[in-house]
Amino acid sequence: MTPSSVTQPESYDAGTPPTASGGIDAYRSERSQFPGDTGSFPFELRQALVRLLRGPYIDGTVDAPLWTTILTHRASLQQYLSEIFLLLTVDTDRKIALLAPAEIDAVHTQPIVARKPLRREETLLALRLRLLLDRHAGTGTDATITRSGAREVLAEHRRQGAVDDKRLDEQTDASLARLLALKLILPTEMVDEYRVSNALALALPFDSIDQIPAHLQALDSETHTMDLDVPAEEGGE
Repeated sequence: MTPSSVTQPESYDAGTPPTASGGIDAYRSERSQFPGDTGSFPFELRQALVRLLRGPYIDGTVDAPLWTTILTHRASLQQYLSEIFLLLTVDTDRKIALLAPAEIDAVHTQPIVARKPLRREETLLALRLRLLLDRHAGTGTDATITRSGAREVLAEHRRQGAVDDKRLDEQTDASLARLLALKLILPTEMVDEYRVSNALALALPFDSIDQIPAHLQALDSETHTMDLDVPAEEGGE
């Protein structure tokens, strides 16, 4: 899905601060947050950068003020992030913002935010949840999955001859734990029920939802993983 566009916001180019009354020194002093601070961004814009870099994503339905800051200063944020080979992806319909590494084939352009591929079972579950999320789009209801539902999904895609139910339970719990750590599913008030985050649509982008069955078929036929456009969880393996 292509993220929705937004109006180009006000820019705070760090290289060309305004020279209105008081000049550059007053401009810097006004925004100084600590001794030796030479930054030009206002405080709320710096906080937005930190939150984006910390990841895995920003949910505008959860933090409305932060979401407004990102939309208002999107150009300035991208200007800064471009310096470190990162792209800001914003989906205004789903109210999700996240960072993705720029595709550059050069030394020292590895993304500063570590990303690790999902394992086979994690990928299977994520792809099925991506389909579920798409089916709920525009309905006004949340896409949810229970532990038993996740187990059924993985059972459908068990390798031929696999009959170890204990192993299936372990894979189910491990897959749910990984997606929880990435905040691609979120806890609900119900035990063992999870809400599928809208961020999954950006983490697993497809030009067409019809492409997903082919990925599922590939997973059934061989060991396969998929990279996500979200950072690995802090301290994750």
